Amino acid sequence: MERQPHALVIPYPAQGHVAPLMKLALQIASHGVKVTFVNTESIHAKIKASLPENVEEAHLISLVSLPDGLELDDDRTDWVKLNDSIHRTMPGYLEDFILKVNGSNANQKFTCVVADTSVGWALELAKKAGLQAVAVWPAGGPCLVLALHLPQLLEAGIIDTDGTVLKDEAISVSKDVLAWTSTEIGWGFPDPVFQKLFFGFYTIFPQYYKFQDWFLCNSIYELDSAALKLVPNVFPIGPLLASNHLATFAGNLWPQDSTCLQWLDNHASGSVIYVAFGSSTTVDSQQLHELAFGLELTGQPFLWVIRSDLMNDGSLAKLPEGFINRVSNRAKFVEWAPQEKVLAHPSVACFMSHCGWNSTMEGLTMGVPFLCWPYLADQFCNRNYICDVWRIGLGLRKDENGVITRDEISSKIKTLLSSQDIKANAVHVKEVARKSLHESGGSSCRNFNNFIQHIKSI
Repeated sequence: MERQPHALVIPYPAQGHVAPLMKLALQIASHGVKVTFVNTESIHAKIKASLPENVEEAHLISLVSLPDGLELDDDRTDWVKLNDSIHRTMPGYLEDFILKVNGSNANQKFTCVVADTSVGWALELAKKAGLQAVAVWPAGGPCLVLALHLPQLLEAGIIDTDGTVLKDEAISVSKDVLAWTSTEIGWGFPDPVFQKLFFGFYTIFPQYYKFQDWFLCNSIYELDSAALKLVPNVFPIGPLLASNHLATFAGNLWPQDSTCLQWLDNHASGSVIYVAFGSSTTVDSQQLHELAFGLELTGQPFLWVIRSDLMNDGSLAKLPEGFINRVSNRAKFVEWAPQEKVLAHPSVACFMSHCGWNSTMEGLTMGVPFLCWPYLADQFCNRNYICDVWRIGLGLRKDENGVITRDEISSKIKTLLSSQDIKANAVHVKEVARKSLHESGGSSCRNFNNFIQHIKSI
C-alpha cells in the first residue's frame, strides 16, 4: 500500500497567521494530502469554539494542539510573555509530537512540515527529523524583502540590533520597492519592548532561511513582482482565500455573525461602508466616538465590526449617547463577520480597514476600494501600496493630537465613493488577482500545483 503524503502545518498563534495557514492547509488537503494542523492549546480552543456544529469540512484536516508553555490563567494578551514562552517550550513539544507520530504507524508518518516563518525553528526541526521543510511567508513581498535585507541594514549601520533606525533617512532596499520611514517599518514602536518583540519576528526567519526546501508566499506575482524578484526561489500562491463551502473553517478565532449577510441583501448595490480593523487594533474612547460621528455624517449605510476587545483600556465599547438610535435604520453592528462573503457582496461600496495583509488580499480580490487606517507592523507598508502603487484607496490622516477626526473620516469616504479612477483601478486589480488563481495558466495556481506535485513525490 502506497503511503499517503502527510503535511504537518504550524502557524504562529495569532489570527492573522492562523487564518492564511488554515486556508492553505485546506487547499493542500483538497488535493489528496493528509494534513495535521498544529495550534497552541489556547488558539485550538478558540477555533473549536467558533465553529458551528457538524462542520462538514472538519474531516479534511486533523486539528491538534500543543502547550504554549504558559499556565492556564496567564495573560495571553501579553505578547512579549507569550512569544518568549513559545520560543522556549514549543520546539521541544513539536519535536516530541513528530517523533511520536512517525514512530507509531508507517502509513501515518509526516513527510513534510509547512511552517509559518514566524515559527522558523519548526523548519530546523523538520530537517532534523528528515522531513521536507516548507516555509510560508503570510505577508506581502516588500516586507519579506525587508526581512531578508536585515543583515545588510545592520552591517551598514542603518539600524541597530534592537531595530532602532540610526539614520534620519528612508530605508530603501531597491529602487523598485517603496522605501520605509522609521515610523513605517514593521517593528517601529515608541515602546522599546514592543519594538524588540516585532523586530524579532523579522529577524527570526533569516536565521532559519537555510533550512527551507520550498518557500511559499501569500502574494500575487503580478502585483508584487518588484519585490518578489529580489527573493530567490520564492513561489507566490496568493491570494489565500477560503472557498464558500470552507469559509466557516478558515481559522477564525471568533464566531462569525452571518446575519450581516441578510442585512446587506436589503441595501442598494455599492452603498454600504464596511468597517473592520482585524483582530489586534485597539482604540480609545475619543477615537471610537470620532469614528461613530464620522460614519453618521456620511449618511451612508454601514456595517461595523466591533470586537469585544476593541478598547485599549479593556472595557467594552460604549458608543456615543443616542448614536445607535439615530443610525438604527442604516447600521449593523457585529462582533466578527464572514469577511470574504461581506467583501464579495454587491452592496459593499468600500472597506475601512487596518490594512492587515489578509484583509488587503481579500479586499483587492473582491475589487473593493479601501479607506486605510493602519495600526501596526506591516499595515503601514500595505497602506502605501494600496494608495500609491495600486491606487485603490485613500489614507486617513491624524490631526495634531493624533486623532482621526469625524470630518476627516466623512470627507475621505465621500471622496472615495465619488472617485471613478479608484473604482476602475480596484476592478483592474481584482481581475489581476483572479487571473492569478485561474486554472489555465494563472501564476499562483501554477505555483501551487507544482508545490502539490512536489510534496506528493516525496
